Amino acid sequence: MQSLGVTNIYLYICTYLQPNHLTSMNIVSVREYCLALPLVTEDLPFDEASLLFSGLGKVFACVDMEHPEWVAMKCDAGRAQLLRDCHPVVEPAWHWNKKCWNLVLLNGSLSDDTVRHLLRHAYSEVAGKLKKSERLAHPEITKEE
Repeated sequence: MQSLGVTNIYLYICTYLQPNHLTSMNIVSVREYCLALPLVTEDLPFDEASLLFSGLGKVFACVDMEHPEWVAMKCDAGRAQLLRDCHPVVEPAWHWNKKCWNLVLLNGSLSDDTVRHLLRHAYSEVAGKLKKSERLAHPEITKEE
């Protein structure tokens, strides 16, 4: 894969990773939703394929641009297992702590609202674990949508 800077990610996604037309939620809409959350940044810290989304430096979601149909999301441990039990498209996330990270298949089995809700939950999981001083300095991160 060619070397990418964070500023070129959107162009790469739109050019080379065409969304699955069977579902409206895809790598592009996941990226747009994550970046619309308060104080979220994206980064490629491991390699040119692993795109991480973080709130104040705490990672809450990851997409593998070589497998854009999957999104890894942080999740409350009890809820993570419940989601896996209820939805065959939710699995323990590879290369992440399987207790509190799920891998979600974007194939249209879950509604777009459900995927957005899971992403917001992942964001809330890391926002809730920030230091009190960080939460007070940035009250917008703990507001529910």
